Amino acid sequence: MKMYQKPTNQISLFESYKHFIGARLDPENRWVKTAELIPWDIIEEKYMALFQSHTGNVAKPVRMALGALIIKEKYGYSDEETVEQLKENPYYQYFIGLSGFQSRAPFDASTMTLFRKRITLEAIKEVNAYICGKKKRDDDSDPNGGVSSGSSPKLTGIVEENKGNLILDATCAPADIHYPTDLSLLNEAREKLETMVDRLHENQKGSEEKPRTYRKKARQAYLRVEKKKKPTWQEIRRALRKQLGFIARNIRIVSELLKKYPQGLSRRQLQDLETILKLFDQQKYMYENRTHQVENRIVSIHQPHVRPIVRGKKTAEVEFGAKVAISLVGGYAEIEKLSWDAFNEGNTLVASIEAYKARHGYYPAKVIADKIYRNRENLRFCEGKGIHLHGPRLGRPNKDLKVQAAQRKQEIEEAGIRNGVEGKFGEGKRIYGLNRIMARLKETSETVIGLQFLVMNLGKRLRDLLCKLLECLLSEQFELVAI
Repeated sequence: MKMYQKPTNQISLFESYKHFIGARLDPENRWVKTAELIPWDIIEEKYMALFQSHTGNVAKPVRMALGALIIKEKYGYSDEETVEQLKENPYYQYFIGLSGFQSRAPFDASTMTLFRKRITLEAIKEVNAYICGKKKRDDDSDPNGGVSSGSSPKLTGIVEENKGNLILDATCAPADIHYPTDLSLLNEAREKLETMVDRLHENQKGSEEKPRTYRKKARQAYLRVEKKKKPTWQEIRRALRKQLGFIARNIRIVSELLKKYPQGLSRRQLQDLETILKLFDQQKYMYENRTHQVENRIVSIHQPHVRPIVRGKKTAEVEFGAKVAISLVGGYAEIEKLSWDAFNEGNTLVASIEAYKARHGYYPAKVIADKIYRNRENLRFCEGKGIHLHGPRLGRPNKDLKVQAAQRKQEIEEAGIRNGVEGKFGEGKRIYGLNRIMARLKETSETVIGLQFLVMNLGKRLRDLLCKLLECLLSEQFELVAI
């Protein structure tokens, strides 16, 4: 008998496509299970409030919008690839709410940008709260017939003791920009101004002479330093002075031409011009004062909202993006604060603890975080609430060696628990693209960051459900063996 035999009744889908009607969806498929976890009805009510007008095209359902974004962030697809995957995968189509399989695209790839604008970070946070089990639907009933576990102890009259561990940490979600230097930023600003001069000159009537921008000399002056492997600080400073002079000249030319032709530039160019004016003022201030620090420093003309975030890491001391402070409870991560400006995460501890109490009805027994959270104000607050804050005690160490050993052992155990949040950051940056946010706008970037934590929590919830299922199967087998 041969090791391989050709099937006799194999049907070619290309020749007899009508035989391929479709298969019944597996109810145990992960996308079917994931669709059951998301409270689509609750999101639908708030999503409808965005569309007050009675004219125009009918908007896509929220399940289609949020579902497509989740699929995109789950596998890191581009917008175009996401639409192609939706055309080919029936489980994806079920997940976004289609009633049956269809071979045509449910929407255009450009619509994904509208989805990211409409579904805000606050809406994703609320969905995330349901996924993490912090909120319940109105029709969810408590198994004990009383008040749900998420209710506040003030309503029940019962004072709950502190329970659980609250892990806090912060990271940076870098934006997709090239590493900014003062010289490269000024060169980019100069080139954009030259493009504006060209466009405004085209609108001039008659034979007016085109203003001189000295673009060739400016380009040569830039490349003379940029091509050097290790230019000296004197050479860099000299190049900065020259570029500032060229930019100042171009700004005057653009301002004069705009007075004659106020409609000569596009909306995008006007936005860039506003950013360039702020960038020029900042760079001129730093050059004249011989400093590298300025408030609200612009590091990208295309994304002026991006700020430098000093992280102090060995691989990258400074990252450019949004700073995100999260809390981790039971393996589920929630965003406590997201800001494009640098902030001290230690100042978010009290708000995070109060948010924990609002979700669970009691304070945590332990707060495990970095040393930056252990300031006197936070220690005083935790002591007043009976909360143990991870880390060494302030002041001199205890003279009793046994007490020192016990404290050291406890610190090592809590440091092991704290590794969970580092693993969550690693999961987001290695798998889900948290290490490079590809969205361009400020609002859409925040949406993408929130979606990535939502996708991670959905994966955690599915794993928990699988573990419960396996426990039930194993317990039934043990009962049969005992019988």
